[in-house]
Amino acid sequence: MKRFALCVSLVLASAASLFAQADLQPLATVKLNKSETITLKQLKNRVEIYGRQNGISSFTVEQKKEILDAMIDEKLVVQAAAKAGMVLTDSQVNQYFLQNVSQQFGRNVTEAEFEEIVKQQTGKSLDEYMKATVGMGLSEYKSYLKNQLIAQQYVLQQKQAEIQKAAPTDEEIRAFYELNKASFVQNDMLKLFLVIFPKTDNLAGTKEKAEALLKDFKNKKVTTDQIKSNAANSKDYQGGDLFISKTTQHAQQLGVSYNELLELFGREIGYISSLTETETDFQFYAVRAKYGAKMLGLSDLVQPETTITVYDYIKSNLTQQKQSQAMIAAVQDVTKALDTPENVERKKTGAALDKLLNW
Repeated sequence: MKRFALCVSLVLASAASLFAQADLQPLATVKLNKSETITLKQLKNRVEIYGRQNGISSFTVEQKKEILDAMIDEKLVVQAAAKAGMVLTDSQVNQYFLQNVSQQFGRNVTEAEFEEIVKQQTGKSLDEYMKATVGMGLSEYKSYLKNQLIAQQYVLQQKQAEIQKAAPTDEEIRAFYELNKASFVQNDMLKLFLVIFPKTDNLAGTKEKAEALLKDFKNKKVTTDQIKSNAANSKDYQGGDLFISKTTQHAQQLGVSYNELLELFGREIGYISSLTETETDFQFYAVRAKYGAKMLGLSDLVQPETTITVYDYIKSNLTQQKQSQAMIAAVQDVTKALDTPENVERKKTGAALDKLLNW
């Protein structure tokens, strides 16, 4: 019996070894600037990552080929960038990573702060969280991000003129407006000046400071501009203007009921509230302006007291779309020019490649 068990274990070990060897099979070698091989295992990992990011459980053989081609293109462009002397430091990659993270939170956060937030909300380490969400650990993701940024910079350098020329015509802007006119509506809006004193260990002291500033504000001893200027350098409070729409969504964002929001819209311009206490702070506000609901024309401002018109807004968005399309075309042009037999050796093609990708 023991001998049989040993035989079974040897067979299983041999099978595992064969699978491991199969995964190490080279699919392509990119050698524009240096020799880099893409193995079946690397392709499987990338397919798994794409599947996790896009919620796709399985890919066809043709889709796997497209992913393999994308991996080849990525290495080609990164090697071409290195050959051209383009470099990107780890600190630049970290900065870009944290900028994206900070946008999600609406404030600047450090990597340590992000890690703490992830731990509190998910119970996972940052590395575990990254693997669960993007399929890569933190260091692997940053390495991937670095390659993507280098490739993007190289393509922009090669095709900058074509990409920058991509812009919508006046006719396209007006046609977009006519097609989407119903969505360009301004709800009733209110401009509030809001002052917040976050709670501290010295609760009584914080409340006293808030009451003193409110008193000075009501007595016109301090203006909104002065409060905003002082708030920029103060650790005690924050103050600034806030535009609110008469919608249930804004009521939820403010943490009030819709009836309370309607009550707020009923206040007169110049109204100054009393000091209120929430779970996290003391606050007061002043009603500074009101704007009625209306359909927006092309020359109207997207938001009151700004300089961006509906025309400018549409132009900016269509320009981004067109430049994004131009960027895709530029990537295809650059990679097509680089993808030569001298630069890429495809180890598996045709039926042999199809067989390997049929998992």
